[in-house]
Amino acid sequence: MKFVKEKDSMGTVLVPENAYYGPQTQRAIENFPVSGLTLPPSFIHSLSLLKKYAALVNRDLGLLNRQISKAIVKAADEVKNGKFDDQFIIDVFQTGSGTSFNMNMNEVISSRANEIITGRKGGKIPVHPNDHVNLCQSSNDAIPSAIHISAAVLIKERLIPSLDTLLKALRGKEKEFSKIKKIGRTHLQDALQITLGQEFSGYAGQVELGISGIKSVRKNLYELALGGTAVGTGINAHPQFAKKVIAMIAENTGIPFKEAGNHFAAQSAQTASMETSGALKTIAAGLIKTANDIRWLSSGPRCGIGEINIPPLQPGSSMMPGKVNPVIPEAVMQAAAQVMGNDTTIMLGAQSGNFELNTMLPVIAYNLLQSISLISGAAKIFAEKCISGISANAAKCASNIDKSLALSTLLVPYTGYDRAAEIAKKAYETGKTIREIASEEKILSEEILNRLIK
Repeated sequence: MKFVKEKDSMGTVLVPENAYYGPQTQRAIENFPVSGLTLPPSFIHSLSLLKKYAALVNRDLGLLNRQISKAIVKAADEVKNGKFDDQFIIDVFQTGSGTSFNMNMNEVISSRANEIITGRKGGKIPVHPNDHVNLCQSSNDAIPSAIHISAAVLIKERLIPSLDTLLKALRGKEKEFSKIKKIGRTHLQDALQITLGQEFSGYAGQVELGISGIKSVRKNLYELALGGTAVGTGINAHPQFAKKVIAMIAENTGIPFKEAGNHFAAQSAQTASMETSGALKTIAAGLIKTANDIRWLSSGPRCGIGEINIPPLQPGSSMMPGKVNPVIPEAVMQAAAQVMGNDTTIMLGAQSGNFELNTMLPVIAYNLLQSISLISGAAKIFAEKCISGISANAAKCASNIDKSLALSTLLVPYTGYDRAAEIAKKAYETGKTIREIASEEKILSEEILNRLIK
């Protein structure tokens, strides 16, 4: 690999010749070889969108000449379209403010803008990464803004559509199974009968509440820290800069972003990210409950509960021929567990707002965006590869009802609790059904007994 010499305020740095990033990015690459994890494209593209409109607004405010503004806009568009995703390789575990990532963006856009103007990438002339690309901004307001933008866009474009798909699939099964009677279960023990449709309505209800919850908290993501610059006072930024840039971002994304009501809170805390993560954790808990129920209800195929059948997708064992596992529910549960772990990290990060700045912004960004993506992906495959293909084992459902001792509950209004308990005990000891014992002992007329059981 060939290198070129680049300079920053600390001296000379060797940067790969083919790189579009510059010296500050190279220092960060060398300083933070921690995990190999990097911030996702959704974050890269959101920050580049901010840089694009910053250049346009700074031009309109008379702070940037048209040639430099035009080159920055073109470069930022290319970044947003994914052309330079491979230039953002700084580890997630970096400067707590995300300054390293912000400078990575500034340097890539500056380098490409210089190439557009002069035919040579890199350097700081005529487009400077700080003086021009970062004009009227600080990492301290740009990075929190990019977190909110990228999270809100992912929620709108991926999460809610995926959850809607899952909700539709569950509602479809609720209707399809509305007349299939089965035994309910409480404490993992036989309980009173319900319909399979009612059981699926419970799963759908959880998803519906999850959608409502995420829609409620995402409104707080619409407040952007942009305009606060270094410590929330807005120093070195034009008074109209943030308002105009945010209006353009809102128009582009179709999301009603607005300037933060309190810049000091917006930069020192990450309340909206924490609230959003909490809503994602709630959805994750519901997915685990539903996926686990699906695993149990489809267990077998001959020696388990076996009341439903799920689509067979792949061989389940390297040793046992013919075994097919509930792979999609298990994948969903693992994704949901990761979301729960991410929530703890985000909570710890959100409390690390020391004085005027939160210093765990990169790890908050990484975990929040990963959680949104995980729930989106898990909900989609759950709907399309599992729920939509579920069929009911009606014969097994009916058989389980007949065998259930919990049917003794239906006798309580006629016999009292204690007598009904005796009947249940006798049925258990003899292996007979509640109907058979009640009929043998003439507890009720056959007409009433048949009506109750039905």
